[in-house]
Amino acid sequence: MKTTTPRAPSMLQALIPLLFLVVLLVLGIILFADDAVYGASQISLLLATGVAALIGLRNGLRWEEIEEAVVRGVSVSVGAILILLAVGALIGSWLLSGTVPTLIVYGMKLLHPSYFYPAACLICAVTSLAIGSSWTTAGTVGVALVGIAQGMDLSLPVAAGAVVSGAYFGDKLSPLSDTTILSPAVAGAELFSHIRNLMWTTVPSLAIALAMFTAVGLLNHGAGGEVAAAGPLSAVLEAQFNPAWYLLLPMALVFWLAFKRFPAYPTILIGALVGAVFAVVFQPDNVVALAGNDALSRPMALLAGAWTALFNGFQASTGNAVADELLSGGGMSNMLNTVWLVICAMCFGAVMERTGLLTRLVRGVLSLATSARSLIASTLLTAFGTNVLTADQYMSLVLPGKLYQSEYARRGLSPLNLSRALEDGGTITSPLIPWNTCAAFMATTLGVSTLDYLPFAFFNLVNFGLAFIAAWVGFRILPLEPGANTVAPVAPDPGSDPRLAG
Repeated sequence: MKTTTPRAPSMLQALIPLLFLVVLLVLGIILFADDAVYGASQISLLLATGVAALIGLRNGLRWEEIEEAVVRGVSVSVGAILILLAVGALIGSWLLSGTVPTLIVYGMKLLHPSYFYPAACLICAVTSLAIGSSWTTAGTVGVALVGIAQGMDLSLPVAAGAVVSGAYFGDKLSPLSDTTILSPAVAGAELFSHIRNLMWTTVPSLAIALAMFTAVGLLNHGAGGEVAAAGPLSAVLEAQFNPAWYLLLPMALVFWLAFKRFPAYPTILIGALVGAVFAVVFQPDNVVALAGNDALSRPMALLAGAWTALFNGFQASTGNAVADELLSGGGMSNMLNTVWLVICAMCFGAVMERTGLLTRLVRGVLSLATSARSLIASTLLTAFGTNVLTADQYMSLVLPGKLYQSEYARRGLSPLNLSRALEDGGTITSPLIPWNTCAAFMATTLGVSTLDYLPFAFFNLVNFGLAFIAAWVGFRILPLEPGANTVAPVAPDPGSDPRLAG
């Protein structure tokens, strides 16, 4: 198809879709509160996409070009969509097999309410650091930790904030994470130098977050009365699922495959299928009950029940209201609303990029950066803003990295400054924006809305603020070493979504 060269948009034109979107999103939150992500946000994104497309048409683009950009943009998210569906299947089969109930029972015995929040954050941080995947961490250990919190009558938003905080610590520092690999590749820096430089903002942020979670736990649950209250729930779970160490083998398999850098989608899908097999072998009565069809023979009922858990999740019927709420969920069908949000968000980001509106916004920010400190601060804002506008963590690293790389070199600044700013502004803010694909995943997987857990994602919030302070005071602004051989920027493969491992 012949490509046209549209007129360059003005700053006013670039701001119109953004302001329109912000107004609609705020209105949706006012009208629908947490339910805004179940339709209102998607409509807002699609209408803002239409406004951006109209501006592109006015500037000389043809509709076919805009439509092609939308198709390309949505195609980039296919990997993330497949993972969303696989995680839904995994949660359903692990609930049915007893894997998640076993984790909850063991967790309630080992974790005390007074130190649950920092422990949850630290457990997720170590897990994510080891396997390099915030999504896998949240979809496995994170789900169990939120379940433990519910069983102990702890705050679910704080528990989800602890999971997100720990998961994104590992996402940011692990050499196995695609975001950690991608940022220095785009900026032109060396991977392990990048990781060492990241520690100056990342490690102190985790320490502060752990202190904050500890304070919350001690202030609200110092007496520890919830441990006794959790006893009846634990008894129900033990009676229903017979928790045992071998029921944790599906999770161990997923972690092993992730550590071996097996692709994320087949890794999670294999975990879901193994969970279904474990359900048939170790929880046959629960599987037959889930099938809900007395006319089926037992082998066919076992097949139907395991199949149902994969596509529609597990519905517990223990007779205990708390246990039933805790153990009901999962299934691919429960991820479809998030898939809808991802598609709408990617449409908006794709049109903003193709019409040149996003580039115009970035260049406007760059024109205000008159010093090294303001340049780094501008990079942080641009990475965050790209997360807001494109709703995609991948774009928040690649686009600012491409646009700012030559400016850092022109000013004699090491690309390590750029790669760290990309992570500080892009990677860690992605789960804080409700319509971002990462936030949608976390909210759906953990069962807590983004706006509810956002105030308690202490690590993410502190790290973003600490990065600004470091830029403001000129801390660790590294000069470009004379004669240094920087790594040439690597063009990322559009078919490899960094969220699969990060």
